[in-house]
Amino acid sequence: MPLHMTKIAFGAKSYEDLASWYVEGATEPKRLTTKYRPKRHEEMVGGSLYWILNHALVARSEILSFTETAEGRWHINLKPELVRVHQQRKRAHQGWRYLAEDKAPRDVAPGEDIGDALPGKLAAKLERLGLV
Repeated sequence: MPLHMTKIAFGAKSYEDLASWYVEGATEPKRLTTKYRPKRHEEMVGGSLYWILNHALVARSEILSFTETAEGRWHINLKPELVRVHQQRKRAHQGWRYLAEDKAPRDVAPGEDIGDALPGKLAAKLERLGLV
């Protein structure tokens, strides 16, 4: 069972902003750069990077590999495909965090209508009030 990670979609204002980074027909892996390689990186190959947007996990990309740069930083190489997932509230954090398989949201099936998703903060407030 692969290990996953979460990361904030920094700079993205909407799911469409995030999706625009994944250009249709792209064949080259997408690269994120990080200062430190995760200690459990070997378990993460084949897992996914789950994107946090507006305090919720909204999409994922498969992790293909980790490669070191000439400057000593690390690339997280991602499959050039963005898979939408059922939104799950997730507190914002700096950098990346591990996510176990049993805590990961499920993918949205092709043709499945997820409706209008509430932003994570609003969904949390409504849940606390017992309205959701």
